Amino acid sequence: MEFTTGGRLEVRINAADVGKRVSVRHLNASGTSPERFTDAVGMLDSWEGGVLRITRRNGETVEIPESTLVAGKVVPMTPARRRGPAATLRELQETASRGWPPRESERLGDWTLRAAGGFTARANSVLPLGDPGLPLPAALDRVTAWYAERGLSACVQVTTGDPDRDALLDAELERRGWAAERHALMRTAALAPIADTGADTGRVRLTREPDEAWTAAYGRTGAASEDAAAVLTGGPSVWFATVPGEAGEEHPAAIGRCVVDGRWAGFAALDVRPERRREGLGTLVMARLAEQALSEGASAAYLQVETDNGPAAALYDELGFTTHHGYHYRREPLRRP
Repeated sequence: MEFTTGGRLEVRINAADVGKRVSVRHLNASGTSPERFTDAVGMLDSWEGGVLRITRRNGETVEIPESTLVAGKVVPMTPARRRGPAATLRELQETASRGWPPRESERLGDWTLRAAGGFTARANSVLPLGDPGLPLPAALDRVTAWYAERGLSACVQVTTGDPDRDALLDAELERRGWAAERHALMRTAALAPIADTGADTGRVRLTREPDEAWTAAYGRTGAASEDAAAVLTGGPSVWFATVPGEAGEEHPAAIGRCVVDGRWAGFAALDVRPERRREGLGTLVMARLAEQALSEGASAAYLQVETDNGPAAALYDELGFTTHHGYHYRREPLRRP
C-alpha cells in the first residue's frame, strides 16, 4: 500500500471524507501483532472526537485514533469484474437446480425430471444435461407421461447459444408443437464487489425462512402453498432478506433470497415495492445477502432473469453481472378433451 508524494507518507483524508471508501495505515497499538503498522480499507462511517470508524467489506467495524494515522487516502469503489467467474454450463445448471429444488425428481439418463406442484417453471421442468438413455422420441414420450401422472403439462428447459447442447432437442420439440416461453438469461458475477457497494446493510433483516410479510411481498401465484415453501426453503444454505417498511406500512419495502452452495451464491426473488423504487433498496438487499454469502465462503454469484425484465437487467449490469448463457422453456401443447 503506498501513500507517497516525493517518497513521504501522507494523510490525505479528513472528516469531510465521511461516507467515502478509504484506505489508511496506522500505528498498531493493539499488541496482537508484532507488526508496527496495520492497514484498514473500508467505508469511513464517522470521524468524531479524534476517532475514525471504518467498516470493512466483511461488516467488521474498527475504531482508529487519528493520532495513530500514518497515511490515508480515498480509494474508488472496487470495480466490478466485467467477466463473470469461470464456470461450465453443467456446473451452473446443476448448482441453480439445487438452489431452487423441486419437491420431487426422477432421473432419465442424464436428464432430471422435476416437479413441485406447478410452482415456477424452474421447479417443474426437465433439466436435460446429456443423453436421456433412450431415443429422443421415446424419452419425450416418457417425459409427457411422467408429468401427466402429476397433473402437470410437460415442460423442458432448453439452453440456447450452444449449438452442440440442446439444438436437436429444441428442434424436435418445436416440430412437435411445443411452444417456447419464458426466455431468460443465466448471469454471473464476482461476489465481493456486490457486497462492497457502500450500502447501509444494517437496515436489512435476514432470516432462514420467509415470514408471512415476505411471502405476501413476493406476490408470486402459489407463493403461500406447501409446494412453494418447499422450493423456497430448499437448498444448501438459504437466506431471506427483508427491508421493513416505514412506520405504519404493512408490507416490506424490499425483499430478496439467496442460497449459498460452495463457491456459488444464487440470488432470486428480488422485489422492491413500486412506490419505494429508485431508493437503492435493490442494491441494499443484494449487498446484504452477498455479505452473508461471503462469510460462508462463497466467491461467485449467479442469478436468472427473464430477457424482458429491463429494470432488473439494469441493476444487475451495475453490479457487474454478465451473461453466461441463455435458455427458454418448451411446453407441450394443451390437450383437447
